[in-house]
This record gives sequence, C-alpha cells and structure tokens, in this order.
Amino acid sequence: MEDFILYLKLGWEHIISLDALDHQLFVLVLILAYSLNDFKKILILVTAFTIGHSLTLALSALDILRVPSDWVEFLIPLTIVLTALDNLILRNQSKTLMRLNYYLALIFGLIHGMGFANTIRMTLAQEQSLFMPLLGFNIGLELGQIVLVALFLLLSFIMVRLVKIPKKEWSLFISSGVFFLAMQMTLERLP
Repeated sequence: MEDFILYLKLGWEHIISLDALDHQLFVLVLILAYSLNDFKKILILVTAFTIGHSLTLALSALDILRVPSDWVEFLIPLTIVLTALDNLILRNQSKTLMRLNYYLALIFGLIHGMGFANTIRMTLAQEQSLFMPLLGFNIGLELGQIVLVALFLLLSFIMVRLVKIPKKEWSLFISSGVFFLAMQMTLERLP
C-alpha cells in the first residue's frame, strides 16, 4: 500500500506541479470546446488521455518500448501545438472538434506517457510488481486532471458567463496563446 500511495502522489504531481506546464496546457486546449454542461464528456476525454498515457507508460516500464527522451520532449509540446491548432481551425465546428478530441486525447496520451517512462523505469525495482505502482500513478494523474479540468471550466465559466466574453473569442484567445507558447517550447526542444 505504501508503494501505491507513493505512485499516487507521483501521478498527482506529474499533472499538478509547476513543472507540468506542458501537460496542463494540453488539458486546457483539449477541453476548450466544452462547457460545464459537458462534464461527463470531459471525464471520458481525460480518461482517454489517461488510457493512452498508461499504455505507453506500462510498455516503457516493461522495456518493450523505448523512444529517445529528446524526441519525447520534442513531441509533447508538438501535441499541444496541434491541439491548439485544431481549436483554431475547427472553432466554428464544435461537434467535429469534440469528436476529434477523443482521438487526440488517446493518441497524444500515448506520447505524453513516454515523458514519464524513464523516471518510472528507474523508480521501479526489478522485483516489484508493475500493477500497483501504475494503478497508483494513473489514479493520481486522473485526479489531478479532474482538478485541472474543474479549474479551467470554472475560469471559462467566469469569462464567458460573467465577464461576457463570447465563447468563440475566449477559445480563440486561449488557443492562440497556448499555440504560440507551445510552438516556442517545441522549437526549443528540437532534437
């Protein structure tokens, strides 16, 4: 149980810490097309991300999959760029964007999962079971994502409903800002 708690905390910190800006930006642009009324859809969306993340994390921890870390560090902000770009291109087609986001969450979750692979590979002892650490990590990650989603949705609600910024303009503003920030991160991490 001690290992479970340790990895739960690692999963939580993996998404909540100040060092997790790339993951936070990804979650932000991923859910921009949604509102508070879509909370169930958003939970499915972030769970799709966690599933992809979990799969590559397990494959990497088992040493079945290895991708050079410089490529992973480059691909992670690239996923943010592409997701923000989808928001900009499909901003007038919210149903299409919402459907596409499920695939993006799953596929890009695979890439984001590789970002923690080296750490978990070093942390796990050879004789340790992989199941409990991965379960703890993924539950911590999922809980952190739910907290982030709730905060982002609350911020969007305040800006759209109370400040009266039109939803499309709010999405355009956030997606543009995240696009340029993630593009800078991508260029800085070119392998």
